[in-house]
Amino acid sequence: MGTTPYSIRLDDELRQSLEREAEIEDRPPAQLAVRAIRSMLNAKAAKRAAVEAALQHADQGEFISAEAMNGWIDSWDTENEVSAPKVDITSDGR
Repeated sequence: MGTTPYSIRLDDELRQSLEREAEIEDRPPAQLAVRAIRSMLNAKAAKRAAVEAALQHADQGEFISAEAMNGWIDSWDTENEVSAPKVDITSDGR
């Protein structure tokens, strides 16, 4: 895969932070910037995929109530931790 030069403007504080981190890691600042951009784009793609999957699941008409979710979350790190909740709301009333 080839590379293409790309110019961006950084405020002084961000540029200094990037250069300081690059010096600590003994890497060129551009390499750290590329890694940061790639990481951000991967995170955004993963979030979009998760939202799309959730929307597709929601289209099936099966949901977990806020009460069930909150009860599960509230049980975390307690002696009475419960299993993840199951569907308790359906669009067809079953």
